[in-house]
Amino acid sequence: MGVTQKPEIFTNMLRRNRSKGRSLALQTLFEIDLTKHHMDDVLGHLMVESDLDENHLKFAREIVFGVLDKKKQIDSLIAECATEREVGDLSSLDKSVLRMGILELLDFSDTPPKVVVNEAVELAKIYGSDNSYKFVNGVLGSVLQKLKIKE
Repeated sequence: MGVTQKPEIFTNMLRRNRSKGRSLALQTLFEIDLTKHHMDDVLGHLMVESDLDENHLKFAREIVFGVLDKKKQIDSLIAECATEREVGDLSSLDKSVLRMGILELLDFSDTPPKVVVNEAVELAKIYGSDNSYKFVNGVLGSVLQKLKIKE
């Protein structure tokens, strides 16, 4: 007797792999921000250690390339929405999480905004300081309002 997967199990597996892809992208952006190592070297090294399939590795690459390509535009949005802190004063981790989230809100229309914010908050909880997730949630909420994006 064959076993079939329920659609929700498959969907959950895809979400977990996209979450892993975001985590890989975050690690890459964080290392680049701290060390100024070349993106291809950092991403290549981390991808070798990853258990992600090609589609999810591609997703991670798209995030990294997109953030680096649109860093000025994204940082401008962060500056407008995080008025209590200068972008340069943010921790590398908080900056990287915010940059990724904003990129997804701008360029990844296939991901619902609520998912983007939730994923960014989870990354901040896992990798950030005690209050990183609150800060990330607040800034991304302001970005949603500024861009007139409905959750």
